[in-house]
Amino acid sequence: MAAMAPPPAEVEEVPRLPMPSRNPLPLSSAQEAQVRELYHSRVRSYCAAEIKQFADCALGRTFTAPFKCRQQNRAMNNCMITHATQTEQDAAREEWFATRLKRQREREAKEARRIEQERFHKEWWGLPIEDREGDKGRDIMKKAERVGGFPKRDEGQLSKDRHR
Repeated sequence: MAAMAPPPAEVEEVPRLPMPSRNPLPLSSAQEAQVRELYHSRVRSYCAAEIKQFADCALGRTFTAPFKCRQQNRAMNNCMITHATQTEQDAAREEWFATRLKRQREREAKEARRIEQERFHKEWWGLPIEDREGDKGRDIMKKAERVGGFPKRDEGQLSKDRHR
Protein backbone atom coordinates (compact mmCIF):
# COMPACT_ATOMS: atom_id res chain seq x y z
CA MET A 1 0.00 0.00 0.00
CA ALA A 2 1.40 3.39 -0.93
CA ALA A 3 2.06 5.91 1.81
CA MET A 4 -0.17 8.93 1.71
CA ALA A 5 1.51 12.26 1.20
CA PRO A 6 0.86 14.91 3.84
CA PRO A 7 -1.66 17.57 2.86
CA PRO A 8 -0.06 20.60 1.21
CA ALA A 9 0.85 23.30 3.70
CA GLU A 10 -1.00 26.56 3.39
CA VAL A 11 1.33 29.09 1.82
CA GLU A 12 0.79 32.70 2.76
CA GLU A 13 0.55 34.80 -0.38
CA VAL A 14 3.13 37.55 -0.24
CA PRO A 15 2.38 40.65 -2.29
CA ARG A 16 4.65 41.19 -5.26
CA LEU A 17 6.31 44.55 -5.51
CA PRO A 18 6.82 46.31 -8.83
CA MET A 19 10.27 46.84 -10.27
CA PRO A 20 11.69 49.98 -8.58
CA SER A 21 12.64 51.47 -11.96
CA ARG A 22 13.65 50.28 -15.40
CA ASN A 23 17.27 51.10 -14.51
CA PRO A 24 17.67 50.07 -10.85
CA LEU A 25 20.92 50.40 -8.95
CA PRO A 26 23.48 47.70 -9.70
CA LEU A 27 23.04 44.57 -7.62
CA SER A 28 25.73 42.98 -5.52
CA SER A 29 27.52 39.88 -6.73
CA ALA A 30 25.39 37.62 -4.52
CA GLN A 31 22.19 39.27 -5.73
CA GLU A 32 23.26 38.90 -9.36
CA ALA A 33 23.93 35.21 -8.67
CA GLN A 34 20.37 34.87 -7.31
CA VAL A 35 18.98 36.54 -10.45
CA ARG A 36 21.09 34.23 -12.66
CA GLU A 37 19.88 31.16 -10.76
CA LEU A 38 16.29 32.30 -11.21
CA TYR A 39 16.94 32.89 -14.92
CA HIS A 40 18.50 29.44 -15.39
CA SER A 41 15.70 27.70 -13.50
CA ARG A 42 13.12 29.46 -15.69
CA VAL A 43 14.91 28.34 -18.88
CA ARG A 44 15.26 24.78 -17.53
CA SER A 45 11.55 24.71 -16.72
CA TYR A 46 10.70 25.57 -20.34
CA CYS A 47 12.95 22.76 -21.62
CA ALA A 48 12.15 20.14 -18.97
CA ALA A 49 10.86 17.58 -21.50
CA GLU A 50 13.99 17.82 -23.70
CA ILE A 51 16.28 17.65 -20.67
CA LYS A 52 14.42 14.55 -19.43
CA GLN A 53 14.76 12.83 -22.82
CA PHE A 54 18.51 13.50 -22.92
CA ALA A 55 18.95 12.34 -19.32
CA ASP A 56 17.02 9.12 -20.03
CA CYS A 57 19.19 8.46 -23.08
CA ALA A 58 22.46 9.19 -21.27
CA LEU A 59 21.55 7.09 -18.23
CA GLY A 60 24.06 4.26 -17.83
CA ARG A 61 26.39 5.57 -20.54
CA THR A 62 29.75 7.20 -20.02
CA PHE A 63 31.89 8.30 -22.96
CA THR A 64 29.39 7.00 -25.53
CA ALA A 65 26.62 9.38 -24.44
CA PRO A 66 27.59 12.22 -26.83
CA PHE A 67 27.46 9.83 -29.78
CA LYS A 68 24.40 7.76 -28.89
CA CYS A 69 22.33 10.72 -27.64
CA ARG A 70 23.35 13.31 -30.22
CA GLN A 71 19.76 13.93 -31.38
CA GLN A 72 18.41 14.46 -27.84
CA ASN A 73 21.39 16.64 -26.97
CA ARG A 74 20.78 18.87 -29.99
CA ALA A 75 17.07 19.12 -29.19
CA MET A 76 17.89 20.09 -25.59
CA ASN A 77 20.50 22.67 -26.62
CA ASN A 78 18.23 24.18 -29.29
CA CYS A 79 15.45 24.56 -26.74
CA MET A 80 17.81 26.20 -24.24
CA ILE A 81 19.18 28.58 -26.88
CA THR A 82 15.65 29.46 -27.98
CA HIS A 83 14.54 30.38 -24.46
CA ALA A 84 17.80 31.89 -23.16
CA THR A 85 17.11 35.43 -24.34
CA GLN A 86 17.62 38.90 -22.95
CA THR A 87 13.87 39.26 -22.41
CA GLU A 88 13.95 36.12 -20.25
CA GLN A 89 16.83 37.62 -18.24
CA ASP A 90 14.82 40.81 -17.78
CA ALA A 91 11.79 38.79 -16.68
CA ALA A 92 13.94 36.92 -14.13
CA ARG A 93 15.31 40.23 -12.80
CA GLU A 94 11.77 41.64 -12.48
CA GLU A 95 10.65 38.47 -10.67
CA TRP A 96 13.62 38.79 -8.31
CA PHE A 97 12.65 42.37 -7.48
CA ALA A 98 8.98 41.40 -7.11
CA THR A 99 9.76 38.73 -4.50
CA ARG A 100 11.93 40.85 -2.23
CA LEU A 101 9.23 41.02 0.48
CA LYS A 102 9.06 37.22 0.52
CA ARG A 103 12.84 36.95 0.94
CA GLN A 104 12.76 39.56 3.73
CA ARG A 105 10.10 37.57 5.60
CA GLU A 106 12.15 34.38 5.17
CA ARG A 107 15.23 36.13 6.62
CA GLU A 108 13.19 37.42 9.58
CA ALA A 109 11.76 33.95 10.23
CA LYS A 110 15.25 32.42 10.07
CA GLU A 111 16.58 34.99 12.55
CA ALA A 112 13.63 34.36 14.90
CA ARG A 113 14.35 30.60 14.72
CA ARG A 114 18.02 31.23 15.50
CA ILE A 115 17.15 33.35 18.55
CA GLU A 116 14.67 30.74 19.78
CA GLN A 117 17.24 27.95 19.40
CA GLU A 118 19.82 30.01 21.26
CA ARG A 119 17.35 30.61 24.10
CA PHE A 120 16.51 26.88 24.22
CA HIS A 121 20.23 26.01 24.27
CA LYS A 122 20.80 28.29 27.26
CA GLU A 123 17.82 26.77 29.11
CA TRP A 124 18.92 23.24 28.23
CA TRP A 125 22.36 23.68 29.74
CA GLY A 126 20.84 25.05 32.95
CA LEU A 127 22.22 28.53 33.02
CA PRO A 128 20.51 30.55 35.76
CA ILE A 129 18.09 33.08 34.32
CA GLU A 130 20.08 36.08 35.56
CA ASP A 131 23.32 34.60 34.12
CA ARG A 132 21.97 33.58 30.70
CA GLU A 133 22.46 37.01 29.22
CA GLY A 134 25.59 39.11 29.53
CA ASP A 135 29.26 38.33 30.05
CA LYS A 136 28.81 35.57 32.62
CA GLY A 137 26.46 33.61 30.35
CA ARG A 138 28.83 33.96 27.40
CA ASP A 139 31.77 32.76 29.53
CA ILE A 140 29.83 29.71 30.69
CA MET A 141 28.78 28.91 27.12
CA LYS A 142 32.41 29.12 25.92
CA LYS A 143 33.74 26.66 28.50
CA ALA A 144 33.92 23.12 27.26
CA GLU A 145 32.16 20.43 29.21
CA ARG A 146 34.67 18.36 31.17
CA VAL A 147 34.37 14.70 30.38
CA GLY A 148 35.96 12.06 32.60
CA GLY A 149 36.19 14.25 35.71
CA PHE A 150 39.94 14.81 35.59
CA PRO A 151 41.13 17.72 37.72
CA LYS A 152 41.91 21.09 36.13
CA ARG A 153 45.69 20.63 36.53
CA ASP A 154 45.59 17.85 33.90
CA GLU A 155 44.60 20.26 31.16
CA GLY A 156 47.15 20.42 28.35
CA GLN A 157 48.49 16.95 29.14
CA LEU A 158 47.68 13.67 27.48
CA SER A 159 44.73 11.86 28.95
CA LYS A 160 45.47 9.28 31.62
CA ASP A 161 44.13 6.60 29.28
CA ARG A 162 46.88 7.33 26.74
CA HIS A 163 49.66 6.63 29.26
CA ARG A 164 48.64 3.03 29.79
